[in-house]
Amino acid sequence: MNRLKTYQNFYFVGIGGIGMSALARYFHASGKKVLGYDKTNTKLTQALMNEGIDIVFEDTVDEKITQLQQENTLVIYTPAIKALGILDYFNENQFEVLKRAKVLGLITENTDCIAVAGTHGKTTTSTLVSHLCKEADLPFSCFLGGISENFKSNFLYNGSQYSVVEADEYDRSFLNLSPDWAVITSTDADHLDIYGDKNTIEEGFRQFAALVPDDKQLFVRKGIEIGRPALTYAVNEEADYYSDNLRMEGDQIYFDFHTPTETVKDFIWDTPGIHNVENATVALAILHNIGVDFDTLKKAIASFKGIKRRYTKHRYENGKIYIDDYAHHPTEINAVMGSIRTFYPDKKLLVVFQPHLFSRTRDFADGFAESLSQSDELILLDIYPAREIQENFQEITSEWLLKKVTLNKKEVSPLNEAFSKIKEKDFDILLTIGAGNIDTLYDPVCEWINEMQSEQK
Repeated sequence: MNRLKTYQNFYFVGIGGIGMSALARYFHASGKKVLGYDKTNTKLTQALMNEGIDIVFEDTVDEKITQLQQENTLVIYTPAIKALGILDYFNENQFEVLKRAKVLGLITENTDCIAVAGTHGKTTTSTLVSHLCKEADLPFSCFLGGISENFKSNFLYNGSQYSVVEADEYDRSFLNLSPDWAVITSTDADHLDIYGDKNTIEEGFRQFAALVPDDKQLFVRKGIEIGRPALTYAVNEEADYYSDNLRMEGDQIYFDFHTPTETVKDFIWDTPGIHNVENATVALAILHNIGVDFDTLKKAIASFKGIKRRYTKHRYENGKIYIDDYAHHPTEINAVMGSIRTFYPDKKLLVVFQPHLFSRTRDFADGFAESLSQSDELILLDIYPAREIQENFQEITSEWLLKKVTLNKKEVSPLNEAFSKIKEKDFDILLTIGAGNIDTLYDPVCEWINEMQSEQK
């Protein structure tokens, strides 16, 4: 931590990433000068600029960069950003240049770190842990992979004893952390462009688990083999910590929570889906382990508002429902679809999906096709490339994926035509899913359904 304190200026290359922006907010809140570059101006970069952070969108070495001095400037970059002129300048002039994960690791070294890992569920779980810490008034900072609806941010500073971090397996970033408490929610195959196969991913999670000291606690979803002692958690099956007796009352889920020694009845939870009750279960387990009382936890969990783009649901008076979600892996899509089909079995479901990465689309094509075939009608958007170059994946297209989907009503659309197509469709529930720039549909869709509802009154 002392090493970071020697720097007065922090330059972020790729500042608009969800993990990068949380770090930028941390140093900005610490009174440091924060600048950065990103390829595109988004809602997130706009929010950072509104907070007083200086951002440019051209890859040119401007006067603000040349005025920086190497002895008091740290440059932070994300591996999702490829070689850039700005990054070349800093490297050529001997600035210290570190990956985002390394910097986050340095921050966690001198804190009691709660690290949440897993190919699915880590954003919801880490955000809920942070919310519970806030409601318990623990001295903590959090670095999240999504925008908390309670905090309206992916970062919160409430002290420095604890840190709550989303432990990202991409590029093995989570191996830079110093966790005291850790969670592993799932170890499904993903990021095969980095790991190659499922066994290598699982080995990466075992290496992460080994970072937790023997006198601290590791929590794993029951059924995950991690190669060392750990506390297990589950839903509707016995484990060290588990929830059962789930029932719906209106839009709320009630459940009972079991520790190794006691049962606490009637927790109230607003976030749909059994997978989200799992996330709540391990979040409660951690806070109970730290020593927070159940009265505080009950009130706190009932006030959790969720995360932007994690099953964000709008129910309208005209009967229509709009759900927006970040799901970008077949397992995640199945979880969202499963919740919708459980609670609304007879409603007509229109899905708009934007595949994220050519490599992921290729590696999980059959899984995507199977999960998307659960809809009644599908609009499949063009693949969002992110860090990848389309020329390297010439045969992997949305048209190729669509042929595998077993629906009669299905089509491919570019993003800029999707909204007009949606307005022509007959549906009870609209689900937009994906991790790219499909989120630009969210505001227009909400406004359109509101206008439609007003006209019907």
